[in-house]
Amino acid sequence: MILKSRARRTVSAAMAFAFLAIAAPALAQDNIPESHLKAARAAVAAIHATEDFDKILPQAAAALKQEMIQKNPDLQAIIVKTVDEQTLALAARRADLEKEAALAYARVFSEQDLGAIAAFYNSETGKKLLSDGPIVSRELFKAADIWQRGIARDLAQNVGSKMEAIVKTQAPNPAAAQPGTDPAAPAAETPAQ
Repeated sequence: MILKSRARRTVSAAMAFAFLAIAAPALAQDNIPESHLKAARAAVAAIHATEDFDKILPQAAAALKQEMIQKNPDLQAIIVKTVDEQTLALAARRADLEKEAALAYARVFSEQDLGAIAAFYNSETGKKLLSDGPIVSRELFKAADIWQRGIARDLAQNVGSKMEAIVKTQAPNPAAAQPGTDPAAPAAETPAQ
């Protein structure tokens, strides 16, 4: 069940990738100077902005193979060969994503900003940030999780203590709690039975 869901998502991602390739010419009409796009491509490459998308086509191919082989196990060899051939044929379209990424960065950052971004991420410090940043992020999320639990616990305890103190100082008079009685009136005697 999980595999089917994952296969559908992978195929959907591949379709979105294909749409991007079709839409690329329309989006490229931004009249951004070539030097600006070149700086954007350098920044995209330096920060590995599109690296995570390298998995889309292979995942879509694997999901498609699995789905087709489940339906037609007798055709496994033909399915694998055909899917692999078609996957390789589509691999060249990966460059379309690089163009779109460069356009996206060029629309937001100036050419000078993009140059600075590329320079930083191509430096030793920038490379270290890219390679070790995920480790730091994991540790930060662990620390934030511990902090969040502690702060929620302390908030609940502090509010509980404060509410208890308020309730004690504002304890209602038991006679006032009974409707139709006057707390200043003497208590009525109960008739003997």
